[in-house]
Amino acid sequence: MTRPRPLARIAAWAVAGTVSLLFLYPYLWMALGSMRSTRAILSAPLRPWPEQWTLDAYIRLHEVAGVTLWRAVANSLGITLASTALAVGITAMGAYALCRRPGLLAFRFLRGGFLLTMMYPYMLLVIPVYIVMYRLHLLGGYTGIVLFLSLGPVQFFLFEQFFRALPAEVIEAATIDGAQEWDILWRVVMPMARPVVATVSIITFLLNWAQWFPVLVVSTTPDTYTLPVALLNLNGELGTDFQGIMALSVITTLPPAILFLIAQRRVIGGMTEGAVKG
Repeated sequence: MTRPRPLARIAAWAVAGTVSLLFLYPYLWMALGSMRSTRAILSAPLRPWPEQWTLDAYIRLHEVAGVTLWRAVANSLGITLASTALAVGITAMGAYALCRRPGLLAFRFLRGGFLLTMMYPYMLLVIPVYIVMYRLHLLGGYTGIVLFLSLGPVQFFLFEQFFRALPAEVIEAATIDGAQEWDILWRVVMPMARPVVATVSIITFLLNWAQWFPVLVVSTTPDTYTLPVALLNLNGELGTDFQGIMALSVITTLPPAILFLIAQRRVIGGMTEGAVKG
């Protein structure tokens, strides 16, 4: 295999760098815009550098929509981590049960239900979700938000893809040794599925961190608001705080951006994980 010529490599790196800068420019513009005044943003929106550096927007964000910024950060972390852990556990057990008993009618309906949830946006679930949460007395609490965010059809199908590719001999050997289904799942199958578990955990965290609609539907007070909901509340009847929106957007998007940069290879590789490597 011939190595690429130096000029070709330089050209490829130049093209990749240019494309990367084009994608990074909106985020850079937002970060720099958070240090400009609203009048300056409206008068010269494409100016690359602030007229003068100021952190007033970040200082004003000590409280948003009646909730302190640190409370919103804690809510985002707590809800996202709890819903991620619950989603990984539930979808793993559901996918394993489906792969072990694919002929059961109830499991077929379950799989079809997951497919339907992928087709319809959250907006169409406002009334049903509100009624269910009201009947279960889960409105206004963290439990209802976490349960709603734990629904993970994408995660379910990632686990199902991996479990279907497992050699049948592995499970048969554990069954012959007298292991029960629970032991087979958690002591045999899940250790082999660590790459998929890591991928599903990262994907679920990234998806749930950005969710605002379930939080807004289930919450009855601002005490359970997360960062995306707090960001939404910066648009009020008295106008739009462009400087505050950009500042809070930087704070909101920075954690998932850092996480994705660290784990991007795991996410991309896990999406195509379908075989057991020996």
